[in-house]
Amino acid sequence: MELLQPATWDEALEAKAEHPEAMPLWGGTDVMVDLNFGRARPEAILDLTRVDELTQHGRDNGLLRVGAGVTYTRAIAELGDVLPGLAIASRTVGSPQIRNRGTIGGNLGSSSPAGDALPPLYASDAAVELASARGTRTVPVEDFITGPKRNTLAPDELIAAFRIAPARGAQQFSKIGTRNAMVIAVCSFALALDEEERTVGTCLGSAAPTPRRARAAEEFIEAALDWDARTPSAWRR
Repeated sequence: MELLQPATWDEALEAKAEHPEAMPLWGGTDVMVDLNFGRARPEAILDLTRVDELTQHGRDNGLLRVGAGVTYTRAIAELGDVLPGLAIASRTVGSPQIRNRGTIGGNLGSSSPAGDALPPLYASDAAVELASARGTRTVPVEDFITGPKRNTLAPDELIAAFRIAPARGAQQFSKIGTRNAMVIAVCSFALALDEEERTVGTCLGSAAPTPRRARAAEEFIEAALDWDARTPSAWRR
């Protein structure tokens, strides 16, 4: 097994173009499990932990651009005020050690329907930024994940970041599992209210082959909610 360790983003994209079979690695919270149990035997590992560009986040044209290498711990500490739903979900991920190593980009790359970070991204209409030596494209997260551990990444592409609107209302996340902590979700739910647009975003995790928006529920809540008083009004349906 060959180990590739690029120092810059350009070098990482070049390495992926030359070794499309290489498996990207950052926190390794999923990759190492697969390796240890013999479920994956890649010809090469692409270690991205030296690529500083992936650890950055900031505002870009009114949206937040969050690098794929931002960990759950940093999402809690640095993005909790602008992405509270994602921060709440990040707190439910594994142990402190896992949160210190695991990344939101890794959750996207694994594309598991049980990924804790995914429902908040769906509920807020996030998009995934994919890059290769050929260029960059942005794909809505709903279109990016196509099935259990399947996505639209081309062999020469890497996840660069995700783009998402800052919260413009209350957000929440909850999950249930076989125990109270350090557990894979049996089912999870994310909610995002946009008080400016008066829209509701939802997503169910671990309930279908991919995370799923509850579109009918969103429409129902939008019509039933008294946005000015911030209380439910008389049910109209």
